[in-house]
Amino acid sequence: MPGMLYLCATPIGNLEDITFRVLRTLKEVDLIAAEDTRNSIKLLNHFDIHTPMTSYHAYNKIEKAQELIVRMQEGANIALITDAGTPGISDPGEELVRMCRDARIPVTSLPGACACITGLTLSALSTRRFAFEGFLPGEKRERQEILKELVRETRTLVIYEAPHRLLRTLEELGTVLGDRPVTVCRELTKKHETVFHTTLLEAKEHYSREEPRGECVLIIQGKSRRDIREEQIRSWEKLSLEEHMALYQGQGMDRKEAMKAVAKDRGLGKREVYQQLLDRQEET
Repeated sequence: MPGMLYLCATPIGNLEDITFRVLRTLKEVDLIAAEDTRNSIKLLNHFDIHTPMTSYHAYNKIEKAQELIVRMQEGANIALITDAGTPGISDPGEELVRMCRDARIPVTSLPGACACITGLTLSALSTRRFAFEGFLPGEKRERQEILKELVRETRTLVIYEAPHRLLRTLEELGTVLGDRPVTVCRELTKKHETVFHTTLLEAKEHYSREEPRGECVLIIQGKSRRDIREEQIRSWEKLSLEEHMALYQGQGMDRKEAMKAVAKDRGLGKREVYQQLLDRQEET
């Protein structure tokens, strides 16, 4: 029988934020695959865990995953841990899970700390619907494309950022998204944890004066549906009614269907659109 892969959530700061189940599993598995063994050994030593470790990170995720797959096919149980938080969230663990699925190796996830959820619950912004972006890409073109996609996102946005890139990211977000409410969470669960409720512009000004320290989670208010609707109406109003009608009729709609679509776009009643078109015909 093949072994199993255990995705073990580890603390994001405070070492007490680890479950009894994770501690037991880390002691019982045959091997621990860690993103950074130098960092993880501190955690294992703290809890007197002596299970062998191997490195599994972004630079060896394919080759090492293949080795781990072979070990599990031979019956070994392996725990995967990241530097902090839940494996598979903004780290190469997702690749190993995918390869386990393809190799029909069972995988289970042991829940625990996650900076995304911790920051979201502290944000005082809507938590019912949110979009997790993790770290924005470093490549300029891809980064700009993603930022443009986020402009019309109505869900609360969650973004990770390192302290040395925080100011640049806040500036870019403010430029593209506008001056929206944001909560900047730093050093979550640690001694110097801070939760800063502000706006993107104010946050940029604040961190231009005060150097940020510690990993950051940005929780940004999504765009309101009302704002999106008003923008849509303004864009349609740039067309004359006749041009707007021609746009839909050119797509194969009959006059009645086109009139209904135009009325919806402009936030008007169908009869109102009909009357305006009739008045313009009489004027000409």
